[in-house]
Amino acid sequence: MSPGEKLDPLPDTFILQPPAFHPVVPYITTIFGGLRAGKMVMLQGVVPLDARRFQVDFQCGCSLHPRPDIAIHFNPRFHTAKPHVICNTLHLGRWQAEARWPRLALQRGASFLILFLFGNEEMKVSVNGQHFLQYRYRLPLSRVDTLGIFGDILVKAVGFLNINPFSEGGSEYPVGHEVPCSCPLPRGLWPGQVIVLRGLVLQEPKDFTLSLLDETARVPVTLRASFADRTLAWVSPWGQRKLISAPFLFYPQRFFEVLLLCHEGGLKLALNGQGLGATSLGQQALERLRELRISGTVQLYCVHY
Repeated sequence: MSPGEKLDPLPDTFILQPPAFHPVVPYITTIFGGLRAGKMVMLQGVVPLDARRFQVDFQCGCSLHPRPDIAIHFNPRFHTAKPHVICNTLHLGRWQAEARWPRLALQRGASFLILFLFGNEEMKVSVNGQHFLQYRYRLPLSRVDTLGIFGDILVKAVGFLNINPFSEGGSEYPVGHEVPCSCPLPRGLWPGQVIVLRGLVLQEPKDFTLSLLDETARVPVTLRASFADRTLAWVSPWGQRKLISAPFLFYPQRFFEVLLLCHEGGLKLALNGQGLGATSLGQQALERLRELRISGTVQLYCVHY
């Protein structure tokens, strides 16, 4: 970016977080702007005939180690003599007292539409248009920024809605960071560490690049998205490109989330909650990394590592 150049303005507020269609479970995604009273999450899908249980977690973060707090854990169970639903809260690694509903408004083999409505003090849940339960918050709703869906469930769509789209106050957009940007990695990377980038693709985008550099400023690994040919690829230090065989999930004026999970000798990649495979790097190379660089025609809202 040249000196004095300004970032493109944020889009109009009617451009909300897009729904996800047919996501692969387990599915984890950012709730942009977090949860607040007046928001609603829609979950549409099918319960498999052999389902035992599934869960919908409204999480305070998306780390793997340590496990994040779960403000609201919604857990239908079909495999017991009397199918039921459990709601609970995980705080500092410990589950609190369960809240149990003996009547289960979901059936194996049947389609469903679940609405999670968030009020000032409690969440209300409806199933197929009928009120089902309500659960009082045990952790502040403002801490929730991640949705996780796990278990025996086929998801057709996940949507994020405002009950009153004309209500004042609040915004879907956190404060942005200028791009290009650089983030130090003083301890390198190690197995179990997660790097999360959240942002918005600008109008008429050209490219997006995420690079990891070692102490000699060498670039052992680069992830590059090209909007010209709609490809996503790992780029080696010698310029060789290894295409990632997956649908191109970056769209102009739409949010994105890139997640890199460090494991023994490499990095696993997920984009918008979809796992896209891994790249090998070597444990020693991971430990020597000292800098994360991001560039391209995007607006960044979060860099977490």
